Amino acid sequence: MDLDEVADRLYGLPPSEFTAARAAEARAAKDAGDVRLSRAIGRLRKPTVSAWAVNRAVREHADDLRELLAVGEELRRAWEAHDAGALTEVTRRRGAVSERVARLIKEDAGLSAAAAAEVDRTLDAAVVDEGAADEVRRGRLVRPLEYSGFAPAPAPAARPAPAAGAGGLEASGEGRADRRRHGGERADQEAPEESRAERKAAAEERARQQAEARAAREARKAQERVEAEAAYLEWRDALAEAVREHDKRAEKAARLERKLAKAQKRLRESEQRLEVARREERHARHRLES
Repeated sequence: MDLDEVADRLYGLPPSEFTAARAAEARAAKDAGDVRLSRAIGRLRKPTVSAWAVNRAVREHADDLRELLAVGEELRRAWEAHDAGALTEVTRRRGAVSERVARLIKEDAGLSAAAAAEVDRTLDAAVVDEGAADEVRRGRLVRPLEYSGFAPAPAPAARPAPAAGAGGLEASGEGRADRRRHGGERADQEAPEESRAERKAAAEERARQQAEARAAREARKAQERVEAEAAYLEWRDALAEAVREHDKRAEKAARLERKLAKAQKRLRESEQRLEVARREERHARHRLES
């Protein structure tokens, strides 16, 4: 038995069964003399409901999930290659496959609206991010995944050429002469316009980055709260289980102590009878001999 084997078993279980099964696996490893494995098992985190639902899909809908992750690989390749045509086609397939896989997961697990939304975000992260895809593929998620960057998008189309001026001046000698004559004046007029556009674009980019940073901080805080709540619930359940086990064993010990007290009392009584019998036997033997 090794940690991977145990983890595969545990993360296929519903969250309600995880803590007790983990304790049993840790005890089994300890009884087998592998204290290091026992401790490693004890450190395995209990999955959230949405993480368990995705882990379950890895085991029960492997082909569907494999198809979704393959679409994600195609999507990332198309994005990196700036292949707008391939990106459009893969994006269309991504929507259909994601919807089908998400529906399978939600129907099987009977999720709440909040957990279902976490499943959607986890699948989106697995499609867009290779690291998230690897985590999903292992089937041992302990919490939902999120992707904080921008999703792949088609490469921008080429800018169309400027239209010809009225009366075909752009193609005529008169038009060329007019451009040369007024080129310096238009350049002076366009430069401020370009500068304003650049400043506006820079301001918009800064605002976008600040909004993204705020969203990332809020997402981290929300995730930390989810993890803290999950850890609290897990240890609350573990505490309740420990209290029940302690009370059960304390009651058993008390019963044994009462039985022991009775047995000791009977032993003392038996010792007294034995002493009396020995004394009387000696007296009887002396009378017989005399």
